[in-house]
Amino acid sequence: MAAVLSLLPRAAAVRLAPRGRASASRLLCAAAAGEASSSPPAPRRLVLYSKPGCCLCDGLKEKLHAAVLLAGTPYSLASLELQERDITTDPEWERLYQYEIPVLAKVLPDGTEEILPRLSPRLSVELIQKKVSSVFDQ
Repeated sequence: MAAVLSLLPRAAAVRLAPRGRASASRLLCAAAAGEASSSPPAPRRLVLYSKPGCCLCDGLKEKLHAAVLLAGTPYSLASLELQERDITTDPEWERLYQYEIPVLAKVLPDGTEEILPRLSPRLSVELIQKKVSSVFDQ
């Protein structure tokens, strides 16, 4: 997977920046589809609850990053914002998700989160892209 990501053009680069006390990361994917528009679409926001050393979490995170960068499909995730939250930094998150990670949640317009059905890291990048895109089309 790392070899595939290294072959992607630099224009579709991924920026990871620290965020808040939860040591979360934000993935901003502007220009991943290679299209410029006068008014960018409203960001679609997801939260990935995970923890260090979780191989399922790492696998899903890699697939999500690749799905965001995959261009030329009808299920583009160019405006996706992905925030990663380490459950070990918040006792409530750890209580809720310790046996469920990786957990993916859609951030609703009012700021609340809707937990999504589990995505297997064994799914293809294209299928993950399609499933994530369909969540925002509902």
